Amino acid sequence: MRPRTPPRNGSVRKRTAAPPPPPPRRYRSMAEVMREAKAAPPITGDYYADVLCEQCRSGDRDEEILLCDRCDRGYHLFCLRPIVVRVPSNAWFCPSCAEEKPFQNGKKRRKRSLVMYKKRRKILPFVPTDNPAQRLEQMGSLATALTALQMEFSNELTYMPGMVPRSSNQAIIEKGGMQVLSREDKETLDLCRTMHKRGECPPLRVVFDSREGFTVQADGNIKDMTLISEYTGDVDYLKNREHDDCDSMMTLLLAENPSDSLVICPDKRGNIARFINGINNHTPEGRKKQNLKCVRYNVDGECRVLLVACRNISSGERLYYDYNGYEQEYPTQHFV
Repeated sequence: MRPRTPPRNGSVRKRTAAPPPPPPRRYRSMAEVMREAKAAPPITGDYYADVLCEQCRSGDRDEEILLCDRCDRGYHLFCLRPIVVRVPSNAWFCPSCAEEKPFQNGKKRRKRSLVMYKKRRKILPFVPTDNPAQRLEQMGSLATALTALQMEFSNELTYMPGMVPRSSNQAIIEKGGMQVLSREDKETLDLCRTMHKRGECPPLRVVFDSREGFTVQADGNIKDMTLISEYTGDVDYLKNREHDDCDSMMTLLLAENPSDSLVICPDKRGNIARFINGINNHTPEGRKKQNLKCVRYNVDGECRVLLVACRNISSGERLYYDYNGYEQEYPTQHFV
């Protein structure tokens, strides 16, 4: 056997290994943000007490300051040109926001034909905000709202002792059947759940409105058919919650036997879906505000509730969905 000859210069050659791959980028999770938000004070009706008029920079006569429905900046009615004589009944945008063109995804919007409606459209994953500081502000706004209502963050349906066992959540007993989430859309749902665990969230911000309370607005442009959130919270039997004062219960399962019907109750645990407001679907003005749809799906044999964008949503626009879906179970005449 031929011996290996050493290098001529007497040095020992070493095999150079390839550099190790960089560790995957990790963002702060909602659990970490929630731990720091425990001391956040609850937001009261004085939240806008320090709002100044953008024109005269005065906070006097605050009862005559009109807040923009997109950027939340304030203007005295008499400082606007032309002067606004009364509070508008519909959404109002300040001069700066009124000049912005609505988000159209760079294309001229076409009227949807019947053929387009028949073609099934895929659910899209949300696109997180690139700016890490902005993303932390978004998560912090949700943490503040949750702590103000003494809630825990949960991105899952929770089955608490004494309520409903998970085995009761069976889509097969839905009255009339329940639509099955397609394989492609389930992959999108799983991708979004993975992004959430990495600390990546939809471009949304929770804000406080003196009329609507906590509400959610887009913190970036959102495309039509984007998955916004899954509706989460404690699962309970509808019969146990018939006289409950929780204002955000959501139908999960409508069974042939009413005693098997289930609801989601986000009064102790929940996510950002808890703060997205419903529309007053008894008025044309209310229906015009709707930019999300609420759909119940059969996902691997279990009922799940998803909120999906039903049109392009501009940055700064507030999010609304029809709280009733197609069941017409809840009165909405009192919704703003």
